[in-house]
Amino acid sequence: MGGMPLNDMPWWRWRSQVRSALHMLSSPAFQRDVWLAGVDGYGDVTDAVYRLVEDTWLDHWSAEKYVGTVFRDSQEAALVDTAVLRVLRIMHQAGPDAPVTAYLEHADWPEAVRAARDAHVRLATSDGEDPEAEPRTLEVLQILTRSA
Repeated sequence: MGGMPLNDMPWWRWRSQVRSALHMLSSPAFQRDVWLAGVDGYGDVTDAVYRLVEDTWLDHWSAEKYVGTVFRDSQEAALVDTAVLRVLRIMHQAGPDAPVTAYLEHADWPEAVRAARDAHVRLATSDGEDPEAEPRTLEVLQILTRSA
């Protein structure tokens, strides 16, 4: 993405999708200012969860399976696994079509946000990007994953 060396990971498109989801899931300000406000272009919380697990099947097996293809090392994989488990637990309790408030008001949401933040920071830093940058729109993500 942006300054990321796109071709240094074999499955960089999957990595880009996972990173995008973690970025959105890790930012309470983004969730408040975009998801709660209903801003177009970023999808909703359910879209982010699906982007996190859709191609990688991280809802079926460990991110460790993708070390060397999507994730650089076991530490990245472990952080992603933790975030996935916390977010999916809430999705299963709230329901996949629940409004964003059902996620954000869930008692375990702050823990899920922290886990997503830990994974996001690690992946963004490993890719040479600023973890504090604003999340990209889904249109920009699509353009980035089509190019290179």
